[in-house]
Amino acid sequence: MLSKRSIRSRFILQILVASAGLLIIFSSILYVYIQQSIFDEKRRELIHLAQNVVMHTAIDQPQQFPNETLGVTIDLVTIQEEVTTLLLGERTINNEHFLVLYYPFDSTNKSYIRITKEFTSTKKLLNRILNSIFIINAISFLFVVVYAFAFANMLIAPITALTTKLSKMNENFMNNLDIARLPIEFMPLGESVNNLINRIQTFVRYQKELFIGAAHELKTPLAVMKLKNEVTLIKTRESDKYIEALKTNIDSINQMNKIVADILNVGRQEGAHFEKPVTIDVIAFLHQKSSDFKLLAEHENKQLIIDLKPNAYIMLTQPSLINQIVQNFLQNALKFTPEGKSVSITSCETDYGLEICVEDEGCGIDEHMDHFAPFKRSGNKSGVGLGLFLAKSAADALNATINLRNREDGKGAKATLILCSSLVCLLPKKKPQKSKKE
Repeated sequence: MLSKRSIRSRFILQILVASAGLLIIFSSILYVYIQQSIFDEKRRELIHLAQNVVMHTAIDQPQQFPNETLGVTIDLVTIQEEVTTLLLGERTINNEHFLVLYYPFDSTNKSYIRITKEFTSTKKLLNRILNSIFIINAISFLFVVVYAFAFANMLIAPITALTTKLSKMNENFMNNLDIARLPIEFMPLGESVNNLINRIQTFVRYQKELFIGAAHELKTPLAVMKLKNEVTLIKTRESDKYIEALKTNIDSINQMNKIVADILNVGRQEGAHFEKPVTIDVIAFLHQKSSDFKLLAEHENKQLIIDLKPNAYIMLTQPSLINQIVQNFLQNALKFTPEGKSVSITSCETDYGLEICVEDEGCGIDEHMDHFAPFKRSGNKSGVGLGLFLAKSAADALNATINLRNREDGKGAKATLILCSSLVCLLPKKKPQKSKKE
């Protein structure tokens, strides 16, 4: 059955219709050409015979026309209507076919030579040719049908292989496709599928690490609370000891609340991935965020240096995801930068898009560690370890590139975000307005 929704069926149907049309047109043209060629040849023969008869027969001796010559009958007839051209027709008598030619003989008496030639054998030949054409067309159409099905199967074979490969995959068995064995036309599709598989593998791995890490992080404060309570209840103690135990429990509860809040942020960010993109000026957005953190830096006796270029960068994007990344960069930079030191946020246009960099003067990082995995912490500062995990997830949703490494001078760390988009517009830098006093 050929389904209208199947590409294979539609391809086969189009091939069959096109092939049938071409066979009919070609066969018709061929048969008409053969038939017309035979008729033209017979007409020339009869005209040549008529001319010979006229040349060798006197007008006053019409009775000297030969009666039959090689299956040809020649008569002298009179036609009352004026005929300006040669008349050639076909006549059927008792299932026998004849060609009849009227050739002018005496224009004064309106007499014509009528030549009748037996055409039955030639007509049978034409019929055999027509039948042969029908048989050849039928055989050719069968070959076209076989070829159409074979060619359609060959075209969909890579898609079928991809579908079979993907249908057997699950979260525990996911391998990249061997695109080297795919046709050139399907290589972009294979690369896209491999990129998707890699992202799924990363997501599944991070989700597992997230759940395991969350359980481990929650287990520690719960164990502390349980142990502290058990020790406190072993014997009667002074009220200060109970107050100390309660404070320890409150600290553990606050720590667990922070872990739960960060895990909830992961869930909220998953929803932010489906946020409708809007057109924003990324540079203005960065200025606003930087201004908020500049006040925080001054409060902590630190300096935030802002150098954002170009003057404007209009982009269709999801601002909440950009905010998640930039906020994490600035929070980490300020957290690990000692008092009296500085943090800088810069941006510039590159061949790949807009590059945003945040540099600090802290202790640096261990570049051999996967800092984007959940619950990975470095340095001597407290934290849950989900900030960079959320930033990486947001960058993947934006199709952006995120990177974290040590500065080249070894005086801190450098976090980089590259926003790639073709839907951008650079605005010219505004000229400063002159004051009215000038």
